Amino acid sequence: MEIMKECWILVMILLLRGSWCSDGCLEHERIALLQLKFEFISSSYEMPSRDIFFSSHDYDYDMPLWGVNTDCCNWGGVKCNTTTGHVVELSLDGIRRGGDWYLNASLFLPFQQLKNLSLYGNNIAGCIKNEGFERLSVLDNLELLDLSVNHFNNNILSSLSGLSFLKFLYLYENRLKGIINIEGGEELLKLSNLQILDLSYNNFSINNLSFFNGLSSLKSLSIANIQLKGPFDLKELGLSQLEELDLGENNITKFVDSRETRSSNNIRVLYLYGITIKGSILLESLRVLTHLKSLYLRGSNFEGTIPGQGLPHLKDLEYLALDGSIINNNILQSIGVMSSLKELSLRGCELNDTNFLNQGLPHLKDLEYLELDGSIINNNILQSIGVMSSLKKLSLRGCELNDTKFLNQGVCKLKQLQELDISDNEISGSLPSCLANLTSLQFLYLSSNNFIGNISLSPLRDLTNLEDLELSDNLFQIPISLSPFFNHSKLKFFENVGTNKMYVETNDQNLTPKFQLDRLYLSGYACGGVFPKFLYHQHNLQYVFLSSLKMGGGFPYWLLENNTKLESLFLKNTSLSGLLQLPHHSHMNLSELDISDNFFHGNIPLQIGTYLPRLRHMDLSSNGFNGSIPSSFGNMSLLRSLDLSNNSLSGTIPKHLTMDCVSLREVYLSKNQLQGSLKHAFCDCPELVVLDLSHNNMTGSIPSGIGRFSQLSYMILGHNNIEGEIPIQLCNLTQLSLIDLSHNNLSGHILPCLRSTSNSYLPTKDIYAMDEALEFTTKSRTYSYKRRRLSDMSGIDLSCNNLTGQIPIQIGNLNEIHVLNLSHNNLIGKIPASFSNLSQVESLDLSYNNLQGHIPSQLTELNFLEVFNVSYNNLSGRTPERVAQFATFDESSYRGNPLLYGWPMQKNWIVMVSPPSTSRSSINDEESNFFMDMGVFYVSFGVAYIMVLLAIATVLFINPYWRHVWFYFIQISIDNCYYFIVDNFGFLSKLKLFCR
Repeated sequence: MEIMKECWILVMILLLRGSWCSDGCLEHERIALLQLKFEFISSSYEMPSRDIFFSSHDYDYDMPLWGVNTDCCNWGGVKCNTTTGHVVELSLDGIRRGGDWYLNASLFLPFQQLKNLSLYGNNIAGCIKNEGFERLSVLDNLELLDLSVNHFNNNILSSLSGLSFLKFLYLYENRLKGIINIEGGEELLKLSNLQILDLSYNNFSINNLSFFNGLSSLKSLSIANIQLKGPFDLKELGLSQLEELDLGENNITKFVDSRETRSSNNIRVLYLYGITIKGSILLESLRVLTHLKSLYLRGSNFEGTIPGQGLPHLKDLEYLALDGSIINNNILQSIGVMSSLKELSLRGCELNDTNFLNQGLPHLKDLEYLELDGSIINNNILQSIGVMSSLKKLSLRGCELNDTKFLNQGVCKLKQLQELDISDNEISGSLPSCLANLTSLQFLYLSSNNFIGNISLSPLRDLTNLEDLELSDNLFQIPISLSPFFNHSKLKFFENVGTNKMYVETNDQNLTPKFQLDRLYLSGYACGGVFPKFLYHQHNLQYVFLSSLKMGGGFPYWLLENNTKLESLFLKNTSLSGLLQLPHHSHMNLSELDISDNFFHGNIPLQIGTYLPRLRHMDLSSNGFNGSIPSSFGNMSLLRSLDLSNNSLSGTIPKHLTMDCVSLREVYLSKNQLQGSLKHAFCDCPELVVLDLSHNNMTGSIPSGIGRFSQLSYMILGHNNIEGEIPIQLCNLTQLSLIDLSHNNLSGHILPCLRSTSNSYLPTKDIYAMDEALEFTTKSRTYSYKRRRLSDMSGIDLSCNNLTGQIPIQIGNLNEIHVLNLSHNNLIGKIPASFSNLSQVESLDLSYNNLQGHIPSQLTELNFLEVFNVSYNNLSGRTPERVAQFATFDESSYRGNPLLYGWPMQKNWIVMVSPPSTSRSSINDEESNFFMDMGVFYVSFGVAYIMVLLAIATVLFINPYWRHVWFYFIQISIDNCYYFIVDNFGFLSKLKLFCR
């Protein structure tokens, strides 16, 4: 009986386990996701453009990694129900950025529990015929659909009519156009459950607001920038449930007032940003919005006289935003009587009205949040702010404040203040002691000022409720131990980078801090220190950034063991040394590791990929690592950026790295001693954008498989022993921006189809992220380009090879190129006149070749040219006119071309010039450079000699007199020679060597 009872308990446990938890995604949904991947990641796939990286929308570019692990619930952009394992959310934002394409919406049908679907920013122009969004009507759980920033036209409206369960629909920034009326837009009226609708930024207009009447559940409507004009009648809109209305960037003149409208509308939030307000009519008409709580007038222009009654009637208004608006004193004075106001934002405004700031603001007794960032205000004006006793947040970022008077006389009286931001000003002096009175302060931002003093003696010691503290870029002295904050038990975020001085305390008492930090950023010179001891007591760290601290010691593997949530660890230039010691157990959350510019040595641990399998970005550059690259790097299936440059690594590039790191986008392996062929290097990395293998001993030819790297933008292979011809497949790489194949043994012709375009690839991480550099020779010097500047750089360097043939005229069509270096080759022919089309070029080097002919006069049109070198060729004719940039080039740009004349050549006649013998770097066979081809010289000399002899023989044959004179001259010459020799060398006559 007991056995049966135990069996039933076991069965119940298994049933409950199956009901209440999931081991992963469902197989049929995993297959469906892979089909979606194939649909989105096609041959036309392109990296997101520059505007995407600066968008406020969240993006996830993990779709190329789908399938790397089997549990699709852990794939980027996919969210599953933790109980059933069904996919409930898909965020496929900004994945496909090529040209217009058409979606097969039926691919989403397998996801029967799908609630949220976001296709933001994918350039979708529509759906395949009979495979539109109407097919999704069977997805009863679908509540959110985001189709914003695509290219849908009006046809999208009819395909959405069947999605009756939809609650949130976003269609802003598409290609809806024309006039939409009731008859043409009845499809939307069927979405009776819709609560949020966004149609903003489309090129259409609505001639009848009753178009929206059927959306009875609508609570938020955004119709910004859709060409609305004149009065706006809320009664015609007929949406009694509507609480939020966005009419920004339209030409609304007023709101139609009526008793019915006042009683029926429920609007609490109104957006009227980016409009021109003439007089007081529009503002006064807002009285019809009897329930209005929040009013956004950002970026508006107030024109004409606006009486004080324009805003004060909004007695219940709690939030007012006038950021970036052109406002006058009347508006400011009317704000002062809005007694219910709790939040006021005046960022980027000119606040010169002392009456408003001295008399108006103090009347706002209930104001809790005041934001004046970027506004022009006077220090004296802020002294009266101390009477605003309810203030909880005060933001004065970038207001050109320059002393602490406003702190002493105003801010220090705000006992309820929880957040204070006075960063990005020019405030100098010590922190006033009265700041210690702000005991409620939780967030304090003091960065980018000129504050001085030792933090250990500052009032910050007494602000024990602080959670976030930023002190960067001041003149503070801060102990690296952070001992002044040991009693701040709530402290989670601490930042000190830039100009402050970190120092090591002499009386370290080994105290345990009360705080448990989440994020720590420390940077500054601290000589002779050790690793901060307070870090031994931290267990909740997620981000650690320690840079330019001369701490010494070994790698803090214990930091990884103590902080299992740690995601980013940056220890750049901290004087750490010794072997790289890994934690005893695998760390499953660390995604970024940077230990560059230190003194680590020895081998990179063989199992690094096993112990740190979730890394996305790794930087071990500028250390002393030697040995081979561990094959366990292949275990880092999520690795996107790898920098091992400037070490002493040897051997070949391991196959596991190139085959298994399918998500690699950036590879920096320069300045090592790597060798081997490029044939199989990174051939299975389709996402590769940056490949830097320069300054190694790589051999063989550039493989034809290079054409598979469709996203490759920066290919740096200079200073190796690569040979053979440049493969034609390189022309398939449409994203190429920088090409460096210099200092190799390449032969053959220059491909006319080579590309070099400005690239939009930018880092996606924040300011503290790794910032690898690429070295590229331009303007006669080698520069390191940080990734944040790579998008501004494009160029081709094929110098110091054995390339032959003429320069293709098509190279002149690269109108975005900044650097072109073809020097130290065996190129012949003329300089193409098409080079005048290189409108952005800054450096053009064609020196040490065999180019002939004139320098095209059209090159003077290159207005950005800073370096021009055609020395040591066979060029002839006049040098370009001394105009524009060519007025800055001296004789060194032209020397070694004896047939050139004109300014700035020192001599204007032809001279025999033998240039100094110059060896080509990294080329074994050295040769001297001459002003002309010696083979041609010998042939021409021989032909001329023969012609002279033939001319003499012809004359003697025709004219007997000259023939007689010629032979008489010869006879006399022989006699003279004979007597000269006998007289001076008589002993020879005895040998009878001469006879007459």
